[in-house]
Amino acid sequence: MDESCTIYKTADFIGKRWTLIILLELSKGSGTKRYNELKKAIPGITPKILSERLKELEHEGMIKKRIDSSKFPIKCEYTLTKSGKEFFKIIQDMKKWSLKWKFNNKLCANSSCENCKL
Repeated sequence: MDESCTIYKTADFIGKRWTLIILLELSKGSGTKRYNELKKAIPGITPKILSERLKELEHEGMIKKRIDSSKFPIKCEYTLTKSGKEFFKIIQDMKKWSLKWKFNNKLCANSSCENCKL
């Protein structure tokens, strides 16, 4: 496959470990989370990988980083951009496909990813 192919580039980007999970976490609740909230919500992710993925997602325009330097310590908050919110619909479609063809997960089938506490 040609590396300039749109599907190749997209799969390369979203196929990185933790990328979809970070986007899913940012879609929950208020949609704004601080670094430590994301770290706590995603067991198993290392601080280095979380930082790298957040930078990549920001660079790709899927999340926005807001820095509050009015107080100490400085706080960084992350939110989905319009692009990230639109991509969340793709994640929901992936869930529907997985439930239909791959996984019989009744708990997941009866909950919204936006409100999922699992």
